[in-house]
Amino acid sequence: MDPACGAPNRTLKLLLFIFILTGCSLAQTTASSADDLSTVKKMYDAGRWDAVVRAVPESADEPADLELYRGLALSQLQRFPEAEKAFQAGLVRHPRDTRFLEELGGIAYRQKQYSRAKHELRRAVTIDPQDDYANNFLASIYFLEGNLEAALKYWNRVGKPDLSDLTYDPVPRLDPLILDRAFSFSPGRMWNRDRFLTTEAELDSLDLFPNAFYELQAQSDGSFKLVFHGGERSGWRGNKLESLVSTLRSLPYQAVDPEFFNLNNKGLNWVSFVRWDAQKRMIASEIATPLSADPKRRLRMYFDGRNENWNITNTLLPLTPAPAGLNVQHAVIGAEIQSLVGWRWQWDLGTEYSYRDFRTLFGIPQQAAPFFTRASGIALRSGVQRSLVRFPERRFTLDAGATGEFGKFFTNPLGRYGRIEGSMAANWLPQATGEDYGTQTRLRAGRTFGQVPFDDLYMLGFDRDNVLWMRGHNGLVNGQKGNAPLGRSFILSNSDFEKVVYHDGLVLLKAGPFLDTGDIYDPSGFFGSPKWLSDTGLQTTVRVLGSFEVVMGYGKDLRSGANTFYSTVSR
Repeated sequence: MDPACGAPNRTLKLLLFIFILTGCSLAQTTASSADDLSTVKKMYDAGRWDAVVRAVPESADEPADLELYRGLALSQLQRFPEAEKAFQAGLVRHPRDTRFLEELGGIAYRQKQYSRAKHELRRAVTIDPQDDYANNFLASIYFLEGNLEAALKYWNRVGKPDLSDLTYDPVPRLDPLILDRAFSFSPGRMWNRDRFLTTEAELDSLDLFPNAFYELQAQSDGSFKLVFHGGERSGWRGNKLESLVSTLRSLPYQAVDPEFFNLNNKGLNWVSFVRWDAQKRMIASEIATPLSADPKRRLRMYFDGRNENWNITNTLLPLTPAPAGLNVQHAVIGAEIQSLVGWRWQWDLGTEYSYRDFRTLFGIPQQAAPFFTRASGIALRSGVQRSLVRFPERRFTLDAGATGEFGKFFTNPLGRYGRIEGSMAANWLPQATGEDYGTQTRLRAGRTFGQVPFDDLYMLGFDRDNVLWMRGHNGLVNGQKGNAPLGRSFILSNSDFEKVVYHDGLVLLKAGPFLDTGDIYDPSGFFGSPKWLSDTGLQTTVRVLGSFEVVMGYGKDLRSGANTFYSTVSR
């Protein structure tokens, strides 16, 4: 019985002996690796990068730290392909070690491959969102590219940047109280992305700084000084030549644009438009000013008066060879309050009084007479805009808006009416800097409930006074309005792709194709589009002095084959 009982004891002793030998081997290997790492680190710190490469050969068994030093030494020797190979090999064996991704980003950056550098660093912060080095490196690249929003997104993750001071270059003439309220800035506190975007929204509301940009200057204590470069609209108090050119920009269309900005240094803007074209005379004026010296709230008051000749031969249904037209006299006066709620939300509330008269009607069926009722009316309007999506790294934004209107006309058969509209707009700039290959898509829809007069109908077509562009449908015939489809309900999509053709300090020229598609409807049967509309063509945009744009284009109606050339100018 003794030999039989001794077999398990001998087996246990053998396993224990093997375990002790294995443990000793592992201990020796660990000690050896630690010694190797210490030696390699000393050689690297001494600048002996060739010695580091010889000491750490390519091997699938090297610890992560030694593989990292091999890659770093190769990078210092500017043997970038070999360094990249070393870091890639280390990443395969240690996929959660962000140091390899950071160094791959560093190699790409040194070779001016900024897009690739950002890709590797974004992979690193995906693994470790609080990685101080990767976030700082990534933010610095975006800042150098002029993408401050993206830079702040990554700096904020590691508690940066702390602002020590705010200065202006040049110093704006705007009331310091209004200017101070527009900047969400506190010395000694981190400037986060929300504060930056809120400041941007409030400055946009003032409509005084069209070409503004920001500069961050590093200070010795690790903080930053923020410098705002405004380029303030100053009207006739500033560059007289620029003001003259801006005022006369609509002269080819028999119009001028008198504009005055920041009157009395209170942020009060007064812009007007006067057109003496015999077919479409118009005078419009608007005053906008901050309420209680607060850029978050703005009061806008406006007047618009017109005397226009309309030719609706091609839009009145059913189509007949007999001409149809009229003269429209229209005036409206109104006021609204606009308010910002942070940078994500904006709402407005306003009211207006309008009057219209229709004269010298011809070729219009008696059944359509309610559309041409002389009447006055009052309306209450409210709207909201919302920023839905922002990907600052990709320079992509998606915004939405909605408006509602309720009103009443004081002449039968007109009466109460309502109107709702909605919109969604996407904007994408695929390049890291500039506006090259910019892509914009906007979807809009609207519907009117109840009977409204002719001048309150929607129109799908190109007309310098119209905002619902179908650029293959010319809204004018012989200089008279009314050549494009009209109706009380519409849906419209506009898509543009633009390539920068020329750019210097004064002029920016962009060109590219567009696609417009939509439909317009009216329940009366006298107006609308019998079929779905689709237009395409080529458009060029010239931005002059950074203050206004000249748009010229060619459009083609894909359904009828009709061609049109159009142009306009805008601020």
